[in-house]
This record gives sequence, structure tokens and C-alpha cells, in this order.
Amino acid sequence: MSLLPFLEWLASTRWSIALHESLYMYPLVESTHVLSIMLFAGLTWVMDLRLLGVTLTTVPVSDIRNRVLPWIRVGFVVMVATGILLFYAIPVRNYQNIFFRVKAIMLVLAGLNAWWFHARTERRLAEWDRSPVTPRGARLAGAASLILWACIIVAGRMIAYNWFDCDIQPQSDFINWAAGCVVPPQ
Repeated sequence: MSLLPFLEWLASTRWSIALHESLYMYPLVESTHVLSIMLFAGLTWVMDLRLLGVTLTTVPVSDIRNRVLPWIRVGFVVMVATGILLFYAIPVRNYQNIFFRVKAIMLVLAGLNAWWFHARTERRLAEWDRSPVTPRGARLAGAASLILWACIIVAGRMIAYNWFDCDIQPQSDFINWAAGCVVPPQ
């Protein structure tokens, strides 16, 4: 079952075409997406670096969390909303982009990592809040978050390049498979 027919229909809608072809709106949405990523990722990395014991080791983790978490949430909401709009503007090209697919996988992994941290490790925060060396689970969650968000940002940036676009043929069978290209037999 392929999403391609639905995405082709979505790409042909009036609002999708208008957003993609807009002289000002698409760049505004894209710039807002980048700025919200800066807010979200920057503050997330502050938290992750504290979890790793790299910086702010004299500050309780709960103090950092309480100060940055509201802003992380704002950045996240705006980042997701603008990301959905960017996908909506060019759904077929994004869907068939290897870097978009890598980004989507990394987003799922980052979400699972955040869920695991908040559901498991953070529950016992009172026990290790002031410790300069956080528990192994917190350090692992922080390291995974740093790596995943760095990969997400790089993959997101690479979406703009058409190295493996489906309309550039011939390409290897692996690239066509990974990108979900529908290539007519020759």
C-alpha cells in the first residue's frame, strides 16, 4: 500500500500549490521552521549537556528543566506546525526524498528516547537532581538526544538537495527502493 496517490492528490490541492508557489509565505514558513528548530534544539542541548555532566553541574537538573522546558515546548509546537506546512507544500517530493525518510525515522527514535527518559529516568529525579554525575540512564538519554537531533537537523537540511530525486533516472535499484520511486520498466 502506497501513500503516493494520496500525496499526489494533496499536492494538487489549491492550498498546497499556493503555499509552494508563494513568493513570501513559503520562505516565511521555512524561516520560522529554522528559528523554532534553533529554539528547540538549543535549549534541548542545554538540558542534554547537563544530563551528560558536561556543563552546569552545580545547577540542579530540575532547575534547568523548569526554566527551559516551557520554551522547548514552544519551539517544538512551532517546529512541528511549520514542518507539517513545509511537507504539505511539496508532499510528493518530500515523501520520495531519502533524507526526509531518514529524518522521519530519526524523529521517531528521538520521540521514543524522550518518552523513555520522561517515563523512566526522570521519575527518580529527586534522588539524583543535585548530583554532578547523573545516572547512566540519564546520560544515555542525553547522549542519544544530542546525536539524534544533530542527525535530524543535518537530514532536514539535506532534503533541499535533489541528489536522489525520483525524476533523476537512472539511479540504483537501492536508491529507487529507498526513496519509494515508481520507475516504469524499460
